[in-house]
Amino acid sequence: MQEQVTSNLLMIRPVNFAFNPETAATNTFVHPNELPEKDINKKAQDNFDELVEQLRLRDIQVHVFDDTDYPYTPDSIFPNNWISTHHSGKVMLYPMEAPNRRAERRQDILDFLKKNFDFHVLLDLTHFESEGKFLEGTGSLVLDRMNRIAYVARSSRTHPDVLKAWQKVIDYELVLFEAYDKEDNLVYHTNVMMSMGDTFCVICLDAIKDPDQRLMVKQKLEKTGKNIMEISLEQMHHFAGNMLLVKNKKDKNFLVMSDQAYFSLRREQIDTMDYFAEILHTDLNIIETVGGGSARCMIAEIHLPEK
Repeated sequence: MQEQVTSNLLMIRPVNFAFNPETAATNTFVHPNELPEKDINKKAQDNFDELVEQLRLRDIQVHVFDDTDYPYTPDSIFPNNWISTHHSGKVMLYPMEAPNRRAERRQDILDFLKKNFDFHVLLDLTHFESEGKFLEGTGSLVLDRMNRIAYVARSSRTHPDVLKAWQKVIDYELVLFEAYDKEDNLVYHTNVMMSMGDTFCVICLDAIKDPDQRLMVKQKLEKTGKNIMEISLEQMHHFAGNMLLVKNKKDKNFLVMSDQAYFSLRREQIDTMDYFAEILHTDLNIIETVGGGSARCMIAEIHLPEK
């Protein structure tokens, strides 16, 4: 059985982090900021550096790559949308909706993975971009790796044809549903409203308006032995669904989230989460408001076996 949690993380330090009009049309969590772009980028770098420092202080391996000035990639801080890695040695490349995000895919990162991990096959789905069909990595797909199930909220960034192609090569069961934010817009990425742990799942079931779909998701989680930790729509909008369970080299689990997510939680929710993993939270405010993503979006997990 594949492990759900890894101690090897891939993160991209921003160089030109900024409001991206190409993604804002379908990401209602994005809010433009009046600060000059260089100030926004500096604050994002500070947020990024603090999270990396806190992860490393806990003996979690973080492989940091600096973004490049060219090509211009304002959302490069969110690498989990273009790549996923799997214990089988497979690495997946994904088609992304915003044209200026496609340049985030980097050969030097693939070369690093080949050099340091058992990387056997590259599965490239990016040709779907020419057909206007997208699937944005572990933003679109919330993976229960232990049970080989992918939970998927439909949106413009998650096309059924790409899902079928992904499923064919990776052999996961798909659990499909629609999730909505409090303004009745489709949630742009599944990982905004749910986070999969080894023995638990943090999820905003209220975002799944259809009662049959909501029951289906809940029953699937229960059947696979997950303790369900529900969050509200309001908490979802504070990125309380955008958490990631990681571990350190001593196999101690940590639940990584932003300050905003943490302080939106009720005491009993914090106590429950703290039972399963030590909570690690840092200030990611500028990244959340300008980029529309939080802690989970910033981390691409490396599940490939180490050489």
